[in-house]
Amino acid sequence: MFKRRENEPEYALLNDPVSQPVNRYGKPIETAPEGDPLREQPFVINDEELPPQNPNRYKQHGFYFNADNCIACHACEAACSEKNEVPAHLAFRSVGFVEGGSYPDYRRINISMACNHCDNPVCLKGCPTRAYTKFAEYGAVLQDPDICFGCGYCTWVCPYNAPQLDPVKGQVSKCNMCVDRLEVGLKPACVSACLGKALDFGVIENIPEGRVQAETEIPGFPRTDITHPNIRFQQMKSIQREMRRVDETPIKYHRSEDEKHYEPELDPKKGYRREWNWKKLLGSHENAHIAFTLSVQTVMGAFALLLLGGWFGIEPIQAYRESSAFLPTLWLMVALMGFGLFKLNMHLGKPHRFYRGFNNLRLSPVSREIAGVSAFFAGLTGYSLFSLFDGGWATALANLMAVVALAGLGFGGYFMYKLYRIPARPFWNHWQTGTSFAGTGITLGSLLIGLLAMAFGVFDDRLGRLLSGLAAGGLSLEAIGLVFHARKMSHARSEGAASWYEQTTTYGKPWWLRNGLLAGSALLAFWLAVSGTNPWLFGLLALTALASAIIGRALFYVLVIPTTMPGAFFWRNKGFVEHAREVGLADMPQMGVAYERHHPFRIDELMQTLRETSLRDMIGHVRWVLTGKAS
Repeated sequence: MFKRRENEPEYALLNDPVSQPVNRYGKPIETAPEGDPLREQPFVINDEELPPQNPNRYKQHGFYFNADNCIACHACEAACSEKNEVPAHLAFRSVGFVEGGSYPDYRRINISMACNHCDNPVCLKGCPTRAYTKFAEYGAVLQDPDICFGCGYCTWVCPYNAPQLDPVKGQVSKCNMCVDRLEVGLKPACVSACLGKALDFGVIENIPEGRVQAETEIPGFPRTDITHPNIRFQQMKSIQREMRRVDETPIKYHRSEDEKHYEPELDPKKGYRREWNWKKLLGSHENAHIAFTLSVQTVMGAFALLLLGGWFGIEPIQAYRESSAFLPTLWLMVALMGFGLFKLNMHLGKPHRFYRGFNNLRLSPVSREIAGVSAFFAGLTGYSLFSLFDGGWATALANLMAVVALAGLGFGGYFMYKLYRIPARPFWNHWQTGTSFAGTGITLGSLLIGLLAMAFGVFDDRLGRLLSGLAAGGLSLEAIGLVFHARKMSHARSEGAASWYEQTTTYGKPWWLRNGLLAGSALLAFWLAVSGTNPWLFGLLALTALASAIIGRALFYVLVIPTTMPGAFFWRNKGFVEHAREVGLADMPQMGVAYERHHPFRIDELMQTLRETSLRDMIGHVRWVLTGKAS
């Protein structure tokens, strides 16, 4: 337990003699009323359990930030990092700023931000491992890095960039509200260290002494309707109508017509020159997701076509199923699916902890995607295995596995789309994501069957026409989604407009190449479906469609700009991070940048995990996943 000194200064002490019954969102500030069973549960801090010492332990606490007083000295960052032993390349609390005007009328707002311990913590709902818990004690949202397996989904869904994915350790950690200090009546370390008294802390909605405002917004602070964050602001000094970020993000904030709010809009700070940037496009950290989504969607599309085409009596498909190509096709799909799953698993910070992805089936779309895709893979493998045998029992088991695979396809495919509908990432939060995924499955699945038919010598005009028509439909579906997505993003007043700008400038030439390949592939597919096909043109179609899919999916991942807090010229600036890694500045720890060194999959770590995990532990883990109760 944190040891309180006898001579703690007055400004470091919590002081909330009274509080309001509800917050401005209508939620009770008291997190656990008298008699609530939550009050009977032990609250263990640093492996030590003590009876309640703070009378406000079961009330929602939050930060208060006075922008007028912040001088960007970064003392709050230093105090937080020192207390929590945070490495130099991470920061649970960080200071950024926005600026407006020019000399002599230049205005600047500094913003100090950490986790806001929200009423609706999307990090908790999104985390597949259940590493997050919102405690009744202080309303703190706490995260256990030892449970985390490093997927980073919480960093995607949080609008405030609070969870920090360590590229060295491959795990997430974040602000813990300094609950050990709260228990002994002290404010968090960052608040106690603030030189200008810009930061304060206490029961939410209590306005600190000497302050008059308690707003939920400030220029540069992302939207609050996603999570209802527990932070309040004061900013009374006049600022310019337009405030700009100084980091690489092409976003500025413009005062709305009601003169009360600042809305994000595009800031084309790099001009409108189109570039290739293949290295950045195809060297993304998310390449594993490109391989996973494309391979899995291809296999899903091919399997659905083969299975449903056989069930509904489509003659070219029935002929293919009866040919020598059918069984090799199934096993090739199993191998391709296995490749995608392997790439995704190796993307984790802790690949040997992959089984924890099923922990949060009740809330997390990631867990549900993992469950659905795993069911599809199991059903596909079982169907392929039982298709090797003749007889009634083999046919019955194969059909059963086919039903399992279809159920997994529907469930997993839906949540593969759903997990990208993230309000904090406007470029993804559009139905075009669904048309892209479905179109890819239909197109590449059809083309995969056609290529295998050519390889095994069973390709004919009827099958070619059918597969070309399906590919044309899939390409058209994706193109329609892209048109509507482009119209929405090009006129958006959000970070989506910045993503659109990056798409047409930084990656403008690959974007036009993808568009040309997509349009050309669609036209060729339609022509082959109508006039007849031959293996050479079908092979060309497969090549252009695959190139279009790879470039499009790479753009999908590299372009998304989240609703994060503004950074500074160096700190929390994506452009500087990339520069530091390219030129070697990341070797200097004082730069606050680290290379991505996620631990690779090691067989010794896996064996150690198996040795440390008994059968009783495994049964207990399964029971916890299914019921939420420990053994």
